[in-house]
Amino acid sequence: MASATSEASEAVLQAVTVKILIAGGFGVGKTTMVGAVSEIDPLHTEEVITESSFGIDDLTGVERKSTTTVALDFGRITIDPELVVYLFGTPGQHRFWFMWDELSRGALGAIVLADTRRLDDSFAAIDFFERREIPFVIGVNCFDGVQLYSVGEVRQALDVAATVPLVLCDARERASAKQLLITLVEHVMARRGIVG
Repeated sequence: MASATSEASEAVLQAVTVKILIAGGFGVGKTTMVGAVSEIDPLHTEEVITESSFGIDDLTGVERKSTTTVALDFGRITIDPELVVYLFGTPGQHRFWFMWDELSRGALGAIVLADTRRLDDSFAAIDFFERREIPFVIGVNCFDGVQLYSVGEVRQALDVAATVPLVLCDARERASAKQLLITLVEHVMARRGIVG
C-alpha cells in the first residue's frame, strides 16, 4: 500500500503542472470552489472571524460567514499521469492582497468569482489580472436566494470586455466549478491562438 502511494506521489512530481488561481472578494466562494472540484482534501488556511475583524472586514451580504481564508486554499486535479492542475484560492480581504503577486507567478490564468450582492468587491481582482495581462474568466456565483441578473447586466456593471468570458455558476457544485475551469482553459487557448 505504501509503495502504491509512493509511486502515485512520484508520478505527480514528474507531471507537467498547471497553476490556476481562484480569486475574488471576501466571502465570494473561493474556498468552496476549490473544495468542490479538488481530487484531494484541499489545504485551507481558514481562521474563525473574531471581534478583531469588526470595522475592518465588511460582512454586508455575508453576515453568516464565520471563517475567512488568511493565506490560500490549495487543491489538485490530475487530468492524466502527465498533466496536473494546481488550484490556488486567494485570500479575499484587502489586508492579505500582498500575497496575490506571489500566488500569481507562473499562473496559466484565473477565475474571478463574483457575487452580485457585493459586485464592487470584484473590481480589485479584475484590475489585478488586467494589469498583469493574466487571462481570466468571471464566474458569477449564484447563491441560494440571490436575485439573478443576466450575463449582459453583470458584464455592463463590471465594465469588462466582451472578450472576457462571463459565466453564471454555483461554486458548491463540482460540475459547475469544472465548467468554469474548462471555460478558462478554452479562453487561454483562444488568446494564444491554439486550436483545441
